[in-house]
Amino acid sequence: MDKKWIPEKFESSIYSLWEKSGFFNPDNLPKTKNKKFVVAIPPPNITGSLHMGHALNATTQDIIVRYHRMKGDKTLWIPGTDHAGIATQNVVEKELAKQGTTRKDLGREKFLEKVWEWREKYGNLILSQFKKLGVSCDWSRNRFTLDKKYSQAVTTTFIHYYKKGYIYRGPRIVNWCPRCETAISDIEVKYQKEKTNLWYIKYPLKNPINSFTYITVATTRPETMLGDTAIAVNPKDKRYKDLIGEKVIVPLVNREIPIISHPLIDPEFGTGAVKITPAHDLTDWKIAKQCGLEAINVIGPKAKITEKGGKYNGLTVKQAREQIIEDLKKLNLLEKQEEYIHNLSICDRCHTPIEPQISLQWFVKMDKLSKPAIKVISKNKIKFLPKRYKRIALNWLKNIEDWCISRQLWWGHRLPVWFCLNGKDKNCFVVSPKKPEKCPKCQATEFKQSDDVLDTWFSSALWPFAALGWPEKTKDLKRFYPTDFVATAQDIIYLWIVRMIFSSLEFLKKIPFKTVYVHPTILNIEGKRMSKSLKTGVDPLGLIQEYGADATRLGLILNLSRETQAIRFNPSSLVGARNFTNKVYNISRFIALQQNKAPKEIKINYKKLSLADKWILSRLTKLIISTDKNIRKYELGRASREIYEFAWHEFADWYIEISKVQMKKEQLKEQTINVLYYVLENLLKLLHPFAPFVTEKIWQDIFKEKEPYLFIARWPKPIKKYVNNKAEKEFLKIKQKASEEKSPSGKIDFSLFLKK
Repeated sequence: MDKKWIPEKFESSIYSLWEKSGFFNPDNLPKTKNKKFVVAIPPPNITGSLHMGHALNATTQDIIVRYHRMKGDKTLWIPGTDHAGIATQNVVEKELAKQGTTRKDLGREKFLEKVWEWREKYGNLILSQFKKLGVSCDWSRNRFTLDKKYSQAVTTTFIHYYKKGYIYRGPRIVNWCPRCETAISDIEVKYQKEKTNLWYIKYPLKNPINSFTYITVATTRPETMLGDTAIAVNPKDKRYKDLIGEKVIVPLVNREIPIISHPLIDPEFGTGAVKITPAHDLTDWKIAKQCGLEAINVIGPKAKITEKGGKYNGLTVKQAREQIIEDLKKLNLLEKQEEYIHNLSICDRCHTPIEPQISLQWFVKMDKLSKPAIKVISKNKIKFLPKRYKRIALNWLKNIEDWCISRQLWWGHRLPVWFCLNGKDKNCFVVSPKKPEKCPKCQATEFKQSDDVLDTWFSSALWPFAALGWPEKTKDLKRFYPTDFVATAQDIIYLWIVRMIFSSLEFLKKIPFKTVYVHPTILNIEGKRMSKSLKTGVDPLGLIQEYGADATRLGLILNLSRETQAIRFNPSSLVGARNFTNKVYNISRFIALQQNKAPKEIKINYKKLSLADKWILSRLTKLIISTDKNIRKYELGRASREIYEFAWHEFADWYIEISKVQMKKEQLKEQTINVLYYVLENLLKLLHPFAPFVTEKIWQDIFKEKEPYLFIARWPKPIKKYVNNKAEKEFLKIKQKASEEKSPSGKIDFSLFLKK
């Protein structure tokens, strides 16, 4: 063995060894049982580079995958990447801007050529970074959500939903990014604190009542008042009970609107009276639907006031706000303004403020699709860990809105919708996988495909079965579906996990996976969410370079608890993890120096064992049992901590030291060496899923002749006769005595364990 464990020296060659073996592919695995275990990796965006969330997610999955592979299961881990519509388009547009051009200058076809060039160059970068972490996917089955076959699955899905009447086109409020000029999903909306004002505006009553000649509302967005269609108060707010049903006049546009009551109104905000602008606020939209209010779009796609905004037509939102405030002051209708801090919604990709608005989009009806998913989750057919996330998934499904699936982008799955160019009906279209010859409605023969692409989550919802070849009835789909396990972050439970569930039930009548493991969010040491743009992130590649992949993995997992929602990550914690990997290597080197190679057959005569031998074998056997139990329960933090404690504080600190004394006794030497190798072999197997590189390196140096690779070696089986509580108690007594009687220099007399 080399004198030191040097991660940067060995990790690359060890990973190459695994890849060349071909055993990441379950078809090549020797001695596998008929039982399969399948995981489909949450496909990272092709724009991404490895971050701490990826590192934790991938490490969690790799531990589970390596465990099942060693258990002899036919284990498949499907890798892949997501085309990430808006993120990728935004990255390439930034590159074009540096060259002084835009996508519109290039046109759609030329722009898409540029994106594909970018994807070929950078698209698999994150997968190579995953390899540095030790991820053991079957790379021969790598998938991409814009591959030809995967695109076929997406088109099949759209047409299926459309034929069933689940897909429709219509106007509805959406999150709109004026810079990207597209609707975006909830996860692409981020929030940042903004210092602004709260403006208190007087709305004159049409018919004054008693002392009321007007009602005052507070707003952070006075420009949206141009589209107000009601004033709302809480039904329990006694201040306004006499005004409900009365009419007010919207200042500046002189529109007559009602005062209504609704339980969603917070009586503590502002004056307790709130303006309702259904076209530009998601909550207002819900209230308007329930109360039958009109929605008036007064802010256009480029964040400018529309012609429905009267004299403010053409002004930007900022210009309109300034002008409206001035005009209200002139009319003595601005009661006051005060400083206010609120959460501003912005586009995650370009950081432009979101302008919610009514837009003509494509939607999926969710009422029928959600019911089967509610049923299987309610009946625990799919296990959520921690359990509380089951409630979160069900709550979203039971209150689900129709799903906006269209995006005004160029990069992505283009809608299989063909609009007739007959010039008579702009809404005459055909849904077809290819350009139709003739429109069955109007007999037109000229068509233009929809410019919209599908929401990235529409294709991601098909991931676990489309990655196995669906809609074709492939061998992989038959052998490996459904999958068994998925690890995810809590913020995409409803955006991704739930959508995979109802999609699988719709198309394959099967659940897509049995267990959903929701791992914690990684925060920095100050408790802030990690962000590269805000410079609050930690680069896992830098950690791997400094401490090694095993130490990085252990640094994440050792602090993990299944019930913890967030982990404050301190990079200095990796020092201890690195020291541990060095300790394991040094233990192994010490054992190898006693006898260069492991005995071909480790024979242990239990009757001839010393007290220390019996103690360490009992402790090891209990560790094998508990590790197996903890991994099956996804208590990975607990499993790793128990292995750490055993390896360092029992095996290294005590048994190794006692073995040095025992091996000086000729009658004890051979048996002691056998015990050392037996414990080391099983310890390496238990530790391998957590720290795969250092354990494989030790295995190649010591146990290769017994088994060629640790990563496919059989998981340890506990020999229950080795459990000896009596020997453990007796050992602890002597251990306590030895600790009490240690020399002034702190040395312990380990020979005490040999005395009768």
